[in-house]
Parts: sequence; C-alpha cells; structure tokens
Amino acid sequence: MLTGGQILMEILKSEGVDTIFGYPGGAVIDIYDELAKTDIRHFLVRHEQGAVHAADGYSRASGRVGVCLVTSGPGATNTVTGIASAYMDSIPLVVLTGQVPTHLIGNDAFQEVDIVGITRSCTKHNYLVTKVEDLAETLKEAFYLARSGRPGPVLVDLPKDVIKATTAYKVPVEVNLRSYKPTYSPNLRQLQKIIDLVGKAKKPVIFAGGGVILSKGSEELTEFAKKAVIPVTTSLMGLGSFPASDPLWLGMIGMHGTYRANMSVGDCDLLLAIGVRFDDRVTGKTDSFAKNAKIVHIDIDPTSIRKNIPVSVPVVGDCRISLEHLNRMFDEANLVDLAQKREDWLNKINKWKEKMPLSYDQKDIIKPQYVIDTLFKLTKGDAIITTEVGQNQMWTAQYYHFDKPGHFITSGGLGCMGFGLPAAIGAQVACPDKLVVDIAGDGSIQMNIQEMATAIQYGLPVKIVILNNGYLGMVRQWQELFYGKRYSCTAMECSPDFVKLAEAYGALGLRATKPEDVIPVLTEGINSNKTVIMEFLVDKEENVYPMVPAEAPITEMLLV
Repeated sequence: MLTGGQILMEILKSEGVDTIFGYPGGAVIDIYDELAKTDIRHFLVRHEQGAVHAADGYSRASGRVGVCLVTSGPGATNTVTGIASAYMDSIPLVVLTGQVPTHLIGNDAFQEVDIVGITRSCTKHNYLVTKVEDLAETLKEAFYLARSGRPGPVLVDLPKDVIKATTAYKVPVEVNLRSYKPTYSPNLRQLQKIIDLVGKAKKPVIFAGGGVILSKGSEELTEFAKKAVIPVTTSLMGLGSFPASDPLWLGMIGMHGTYRANMSVGDCDLLLAIGVRFDDRVTGKTDSFAKNAKIVHIDIDPTSIRKNIPVSVPVVGDCRISLEHLNRMFDEANLVDLAQKREDWLNKINKWKEKMPLSYDQKDIIKPQYVIDTLFKLTKGDAIITTEVGQNQMWTAQYYHFDKPGHFITSGGLGCMGFGLPAAIGAQVACPDKLVVDIAGDGSIQMNIQEMATAIQYGLPVKIVILNNGYLGMVRQWQELFYGKRYSCTAMECSPDFVKLAEAYGALGLRATKPEDVIPVLTEGINSNKTVIMEFLVDKEENVYPMVPAEAPITEMLLV
C-alpha cells in the first residue's frame, strides 16, 4: 500500500523526471515530504510564475517534459500566465497543483480555486483527481499527452486527501486513449504532390516554424532545402531550425522580419509551410499573404491547417517524419537543374538583401543592436539565449544569428514579459556547461526580477543583459509611429540601480554607459562564473526596423 504522495513519486521516477521547479504550501506539504525522500532535484523559485517559466526553459533546452509543483489557491493561479505561454508555444509541461480536500471543494475553503476550470482554455488537457485509485493512471496519461502529438502543458490538480490516502500501487499499463490518436506518418500521395510542385516551381520559399524544432527535424529540413535549392525563412519560434549562416537563409519573416524574407514570401510561387500556425504577426493582412503562391502546409495538428490561411496541399503529420519522406522522394524523383532554374530567383533575393540589409549606425550613444551584435561575435553564436518580450526580443531575433535548434528560448505566442530570467534558470539547470544569457529590457526584467535569488541560491551562472532605454520600448515605438508621439504611461521614470541590485542579491553587477564600454562589460560578464547583471544604457528612442504596421501586407514595411 502506498499513499498518493508516494505514488506520485513512483510515477515521476518512472517518467524519468529528475528535476522539478516549485514552491511549497499547505495543500502540497505531504508531497514535499515525500519529495525530500527521493533523488529528484527541486528548485525553489520565488514566485510560482517563475516555476512554470523555468520548467518551460528547462523543457526547451533539454527536449524533455518540464515539471513544476505548486500549492492550491494563489499558488495555482500564479501559474496561469506561464501555462498560457507554454500552451501558445506548444511546450510539453506537467503542472502539479495542490487542491483542498475533496469534501471541501466548492465550499469556498481557504486557498481553494477551480484551477481546472481556470486553465481549461490554456492547457492541452487538465485533470482533477478525486480518488487515489485513479492517481497513477492519470499521471501517466498526463505525461503521455504533454509530450505526444502537438506537445503542450497538462495540469493535474491534486486534493490533499487524495495525496494522503492509501491504495495498492499497480504500475500503469501503456497509455492507450481511444479518442486521442495523433497522426505521425503523413499521406505519401500528398507528399508526392509537394515533390511535383517543387520540381515545377521557379520561385519557391520554405517557411519553417517551431514545429520543426519540437519534432527534432532541423537536420532533415536543412537537407531538403539544400537539395531542392529553396531559400528558408522562419517564424520567431522557428529560429535555429535552419542555420542562419547558410546562404539560403532569408532571416525571420513577419512584422519585424527582414526585407528579403517578407518580399520573398510576397513574390514566391510556392510556399512550403512546415510546423507553423500562420500567426497574425507573420501573415499581416491575410488576403495579401503569399497571394501568388501555391501553399503547402505540413503540421501534426490538423486543426492548425487552413485555420488562418487557405492552402493547396494540406499534410497532417510529424514534421521530421514528413521531411524524411520528402528527402527520400526527392532523391527518387531525380530532379535536375534546379540550381539553374532557381538562379534568377536567388539573384533577385540577393538584390533585396543588398538593397535593405539589417543595419544600425553606432555613434555616440550605445545602440541596442550593437550590444546584441557584439554578444553574438563574442560568444560565436554558441550561447543559449532567452529573452524577455518587446524590442529586446526582436533585436535578438534579428542580430543574434542562430545556427542550431534549442538555442533561442522566448515566449513567442503569448509574448509574456517576465519570461526570460526564469526561463534562463531552467535552461541553465538543463545545460549546466553552456553559457546562458537572458536579454531583457528595463521594464520586462522587473516582472520576475525576484528569481535572481533562485539563481544565486543554486549557483547558476546565468547572465542577464539589460538594454535600459527608460521606456516600455515597443509600446513607446508604437506611440511614436502611430499615436503622434504621445508617450502615454510608457516612461519607466523610476527603476532600481541594477548594479546595486545585482550586488544586493550576491551577483556581479556591471554597467556600460558609452559604446567603448560594451566589449569590456560583455567580456567580463561572460567570463565570470557568477550570476551577472550587465546593464547597457542605450539610445532611448531607438526603434525596431523593418516594421509592418498592424493589418498591413508584410511587403509594406516601414524601413529605417
């Protein structure tokens, strides 16, 4: 006979869980008592939102299911933002929440909330376990659902009496859900249509998304693009799925995409969309998106296909498996002279690149682009980069060039400020030998700055680059461009002394006030074995360009 808490530990161990991020409380005190008897590492965060983001960062950096554990009531509700972020980006998490005893549910008991109801729309699935006899099977299903098909967060709500109750423990059998059968293998006839279109296309483009990274299909994507001589753009979530150093790389597409990427998609005759969901930040005005192209969409989630953009060839399947088939079928098709056929197209793209490259003019005041550009050069692109959200996120996407998957970790779909620092902590836990850098703004870093204490407590040498412009920069940019420069409530008129703040936490604090400080500060910060905050006082009114105004075609960009 085992208690519910003991059964939970058995399932965690059977799922290979060795790391949990969490925050204890009364409803989960019995779970924490059992946790202390295991070898599972627990990282005590300072806020439950930090626990979810850290589990998210851990998952993206390690490729494993991230796990967090919190108590009931506010402990559970504090996780909602992090759950929603993981849901939008399809990140596999299992979120364990405490709950009041079953006989008190619905009685407005102390620290009771209906977290299952609250998270119904932002979890892949969620459970309230009401009998200890159901606990093992439910937990097994939760891990299976989180990692299979289109991944996502799964929440399991655990009443206190269920955790304390005892039952005979039986190892759950393999999960088999009648109503849930993800399609991994694509229809080969649909793939043959793609090969035929690739052979005929004169101006093709591949548009890759986070689904390629989640399916571990980056090598297959690169092989296919090179063989078929097709230039590649990605969404924000797809950065790193194709090497940014490759001549076929177009840069990111969308609202802050490169000129050549947006123009290429606007002019292409075939768009191969793989593992994407056609977010509105990518498509702009949908009526004008790739209007001259036949569009192919490969995705494991059938509900994503034709949701936002009509497509000519839909393919439901795992991205990596689909690309494996496409590579084999391409070889069998023996298509020849594709390089010659694409020559005019590639020349046209190169002219777009020459006409309007990403650029900045570094003068007397530190340009934020210069900081990121320099960070890329000093790290040789080998760091794991997390970001907050806003201008810092877009400049990172533009100026830190990602050659490998799993090295860019950001809140893409939800755009969650406060994500970067706890996500960096999770990534550093997953990859202790890697350099992990959070790129932040002075506004966004303050949303979860308390997690500095978590990094210090566990000796995690996370580096934090703060691009301090004294504004909520992206909103200010919109106010400048579209609201007559009326800066309503975007000036951060009072911020802490970030150097002293770092020192107060026991970290190293550094500051750069002029361009010649940038390399020394970055060098010292990178080489330190401590948690470091590096603050850069940057140009206050620098904007992110290119920029596509809301609901405009992506080919109609505001340029520098």
